[in-house]
Amino acid sequence: MDFEKIKEALIAAADRVGVGEYEIYARIGESIGAETLKDEISSFSSGVGSSVSFRCIVDGKQGSAVTEQASEDAMEALVLSAVSNAKCIDSTDEIEIFSGSEHYESVDNGRCELTDAKVIRDNALRLQRAIYAQDEKVTDGTQTSVFSETMQVYLYNSYGLSLSNRIGVSGAYANAVVRDGEEAQEHFEIAEGEDYAQFEPLAAKSVKGAVEKMGASVPPSGEYDILFSGKQFRAFLSAFSSAFSAKQAQLGLSLLAGKEGEKVAADIVTIVDDPMREGSTMKWHFDGEGVATYRKNVIENGVLKTLLYDLTTAKKANAQSTGNGKSGGGVKVFNFSLVPGQDSEEEMLASIENGIYITECKGFHAGANAVTGDFSIESAGFRIRGGKRCEPIKSFTVAGNFFDLLKRIDRIGDTVDWGLPATTAFGSPAVLVRGMKVAGK
Repeated sequence: MDFEKIKEALIAAADRVGVGEYEIYARIGESIGAETLKDEISSFSSGVGSSVSFRCIVDGKQGSAVTEQASEDAMEALVLSAVSNAKCIDSTDEIEIFSGSEHYESVDNGRCELTDAKVIRDNALRLQRAIYAQDEKVTDGTQTSVFSETMQVYLYNSYGLSLSNRIGVSGAYANAVVRDGEEAQEHFEIAEGEDYAQFEPLAAKSVKGAVEKMGASVPPSGEYDILFSGKQFRAFLSAFSSAFSAKQAQLGLSLLAGKEGEKVAADIVTIVDDPMREGSTMKWHFDGEGVATYRKNVIENGVLKTLLYDLTTAKKANAQSTGNGKSGGGVKVFNFSLVPGQDSEEEMLASIENGIYITECKGFHAGANAVTGDFSIESAGFRIRGGKRCEPIKSFTVAGNFFDLLKRIDRIGDTVDWGLPATTAFGSPAVLVRGMKVAGK
């Protein structure tokens, strides 16, 4: 897609129908990836995708339309669709096409180019062989994938605001399956990068994780000190992140509504949203509405400092946008994480006499309610006795309320575990919560 030609076609179409306020948002994405099964490439894919959205204000109402047909001929229909949609809107929300921020940070997302197809293929096979070489228990069903993705984003509006950003990510995943007699276990790990040397530890970590689960039993029901791994607590942040949206709060769908400036978590809890997180290859210096982004403490030392606003919700609250607007409307997070504490994982384990180390949680889509904060999640991990990680356990349920959980965090680990960089990413250190109820046998 030639964005300049698309832009000129949209400007001309807008002029012809008399639309004076508008915004153009375009994405061009490329991806390539290979998956293995046994000792073969089971699938290989590559693709290019693009989309163009046109948002306009007609008689005070917002209309928008999106197309994946990135041709100049399709732009006239796109503008007409957006104008037609504006006439169907009943909302009285005050809509704005943003004229621009005073300053935008410069970003460096690195090379952000697709990895060569042969490198993708060869590394996927090498990673698969590395997994099988780890342990004789590794068996069929073991899979690996190596992938690379890039995206170019453009924003232009009728005020002359013109912004662009290029982002990308490359990485690999390993899902090792091990078998011992009738018992089989698997373990999934993922790593960022495109150098195979970075993937070699991935094979060992995946196999070790699967082997450690062998012989797991169901623990007795009771009250335990719970140590959540960083990977699992970041899943909690993901599941309940919408509670920090000003839009959800204004709709009455967040218990954090009206609590800015109030204590909502333990003193040691600070949660940040950092669109330009160091080390990420998906840094953003503007949001989907063209507002400059910045790092912000959402919760600071237990106090809710701010909800996350786009332009529309900010106007309703007589506040400023926090640079968290989505293209087309709505609120999003960028790099949302719990700030690390001072404790190593070993120090946190040593402080637990009778507890559980949770390394797996599943079922957030059904077991977590972002509105009420309630959760009931099937989990797996290890028993902790006398400060030591002991035998593996499985099929137990940990239940509670997320907002209560934030207030009860006792210790926080010193290392943040991030998911792969993405347009939205979550990170967390390990977290210790005392005296949680567990349903087992």
